Amino acid sequence: MSVRGVRMRGMDERWAIAPEEGGGAVLVALRPDGRPAGSVLHEPDLAAAVASRPQVTRWVWRSTAEIYPRLLANGVRVERCYDIENSEGLLLGHEGRLGEPRSAAAAWARLNGQPVPPDPPLRAVVPGEQSSLFEIQAEPVPFEGLLQVYADQLQRHGDTEHPDRMRLLTASESSGMLIAAEMDRAGLPWSESTHRGVLTELLGERFGGTGEPRRLTELADEVSAAFGRRVRPDLPADVLKAFKQAGYQLKSTRRWELETIDHPAVAPLIEYKKLYRIYTANGWTWLHDWVHDGRFRPGFVPGGTVSGRWITNGGGGLQIPKVIRRAVVADPGWRLVVADASQLEPRILAAISRDPALMEVASDPGDLYKAVSDKAFSGDRAMAKLAVLGAIYGQTSGDGLKNLAMLRKRFPQAVQYVDDAARAGEEGRLVRTWLGRTCPPAGTPLDAALLEGPGADDLQVDARHARARGRFTRNFVVQGSAADWALLMLAALRQSLAGMKAELVFFQHDEVIVHSPTEETDKVAAAIQSASDIAGHLTFGPTPTNFSFTTATVETYADAK
Repeated sequence: MSVRGVRMRGMDERWAIAPEEGGGAVLVALRPDGRPAGSVLHEPDLAAAVASRPQVTRWVWRSTAEIYPRLLANGVRVERCYDIENSEGLLLGHEGRLGEPRSAAAAWARLNGQPVPPDPPLRAVVPGEQSSLFEIQAEPVPFEGLLQVYADQLQRHGDTEHPDRMRLLTASESSGMLIAAEMDRAGLPWSESTHRGVLTELLGERFGGTGEPRRLTELADEVSAAFGRRVRPDLPADVLKAFKQAGYQLKSTRRWELETIDHPAVAPLIEYKKLYRIYTANGWTWLHDWVHDGRFRPGFVPGGTVSGRWITNGGGGLQIPKVIRRAVVADPGWRLVVADASQLEPRILAAISRDPALMEVASDPGDLYKAVSDKAFSGDRAMAKLAVLGAIYGQTSGDGLKNLAMLRKRFPQAVQYVDDAARAGEEGRLVRTWLGRTCPPAGTPLDAALLEGPGADDLQVDARHARARGRFTRNFVVQGSAADWALLMLAALRQSLAGMKAELVFFQHDEVIVHSPTEETDKVAAAIQSASDIAGHLTFGPTPTNFSFTTATVETYADAK
């Protein structure tokens, strides 16, 4: 059954709900200010309590991960929700308190002047389970306390820099939590036989006893023979020692550094490292642990990074090598509709900076870098791409500085926007995405993570940290605003797919995959582009910027690129 409801004009019926022991639920209708609008009810079955109220347009609960997998397991889907704990994290961030406990128990304790409990650690996905967070044990909060926290959050939205944008952010990220649970329920279609065939093709058969693939053993022997002694290619320290004895002083075993020297061990070592990564990250053990009943369920976590990008809580779901993507195969009679947002971050920069010239360039769904090169770089697309990405990612020295000057001359507002974000970061100020997601405050552990490696003295550390923070915030305003847009794109796409058999099964930064019956693929492709257009307008308001998608309808994920 589905509880999507018909949203009547002017109607926004909200109910708060929490699970009770024995599978029941406590629930109450809410007024616009978050206060109870009637009597608190107790019902014996959580799923039935939701399913029997199709008029509810938004369910308010502590955590989507706590409730929604249980509803999905009983065939109940909801249209909208408000995730209190997720919203608490966003509101704390806007208040310059990112990193403080965000659980409902912590929020309730803060409201009442009580000691604030730490957040419980996220439990890693257990292979084969459909929800990564289903069994998290949180501090208990009475239902009345949950309602107090929600009402307080509604008031705090009004204290933010742009209240309407912040409301949109918390609503869209709550929707993202629903989508994540639904994608984990559906699973990414996966052919175990194809995967095993790819592994055998790349790695050879496994030796009995050790399970070591034949090809890795052969390459390890070639590396050892090149050095004239036994060397473990899977141990970087052993490899560096062997190269040092051979007269080569290397700092690492990264491919780019290995390719700078002429030694017979280099070629087999690079090949070994490539295959070893596949063997350890997506080999036979991974396949046994993570793929069940023809589906891979990695445990999607919306907003898992400070910039708002999603992560997965197990199985390396966002790092599937292209060769392994051959195992992502649609069911018979179905296809994968794979859509990539074209040159998303430069288009986001055009929308948030409101640079007239860059918006004009970004209004064309075609090659943005080619259009920029025609405007500012005499048709040199490669240079234009380096300049745009340099402005976003902070490559502002050497040739990057010259390219940035050319870019600034033609697109001054856009460059100034990221320059201002970088300067604010260097000065330790808070920087926000378009909808209000906020960077880590200066001086916190999250902020300290921006600084890598020891400095010669405190002054050098402070200066280097300031530069690192500036580079981070320069990119944060663009990448984070792209994450804002993506949430609304996913929400719009979910709504469009509601009447179809097609299912959203994968999302990664600027890419979505919909598993669709063959006869629905054209409608799905159109729905994806329409969702992109809707998200652009909802997120950034009126802007000529075109957020175009490149879409491929394929049987196998590897065929999409």
